[in-house]
Amino acid sequence: MIRSTLPLNSLRAFEAAARHLSFTLASQELCVTQAAVSHQVKSLEQLLGVRLFRRLPRGLALTDEGQALVPVVTRSFDAIQTTLDRFVDGHFREVVTIGMVGTFATGWLLARLPAFQDAHPYIDLRILTNNNRVDIAGEGLDFAIRFGDGSWTGTDSLPLFSAPLSPVCSPAVAAHLGGPGDLPGEVLLRSYRADEWASWFQAANIPCPVIRGTVFDSSLALAEAARQGVGIALLPVRLFFRELDRGTLVQPFPIEVDVGAYWLTWLKSRRETTGMAIFRDWLVGRAAEERS
Repeated sequence: MIRSTLPLNSLRAFEAAARHLSFTLASQELCVTQAAVSHQVKSLEQLLGVRLFRRLPRGLALTDEGQALVPVVTRSFDAIQTTLDRFVDGHFREVVTIGMVGTFATGWLLARLPAFQDAHPYIDLRILTNNNRVDIAGEGLDFAIRFGDGSWTGTDSLPLFSAPLSPVCSPAVAAHLGGPGDLPGEVLLRSYRADEWASWFQAANIPCPVIRGTVFDSSLALAEAARQGVGIALLPVRLFFRELDRGTLVQPFPIEVDVGAYWLTWLKSRRETTGMAIFRDWLVGRAAEERS
């Protein structure tokens, strides 16, 4: 049955009465009379053709139909309230949810976030970090920032910047390295992308050794293992500039290999919001400025 007018007053009276299991307490909350609440609930029952409450000597009890209706009404009013709360000083606060590689978040984005927030105070970014394996639809993301070749099924993408890889280690490990040819004799830390070390050794014109040992799913974990002297990590050095500047990590050789880039991606089926467009233009523009 199609109803042209949603009975909001009756639904609000029902929700309050169901929460308190009392018309009296519901009337006090809504600042109306007990009779008004009872009337609104009765009107809703007549509209639906069911009883929503059993009237007891002391209070109320929900019928099966009432119990079925309560969570739907509660969620709906909560959603309305949440949306209304996002209006501040005549502006609507929009949330943009972004999944990104943790290395990109800590090594590039966080330092630039204050500039974005100052320019766009009514856009709230929700940042979720991952290890480059992400389900944009399943996680409810507006965007994902990924490392790779820009080709992911069902998505559009824009390039941000490349991040060449180079060996990085602790100062103590670097101290006894004479040249790139010494690396096959060292502990080489591995990421889940198995071809990275092979690509680097090819760029260095050195035969790639058989690499065994622990596999890390994050460049941040690789960097920490290297910092602690566990071995030598292959990392995107531009995103670890702070550690290199402080000397907690060392890039012993200048040889770098480019195996991919960071990309801003989003589902082809995702309808773009104003907040998404603003963040996309800011991010891509900032990356382009720094590339130039």
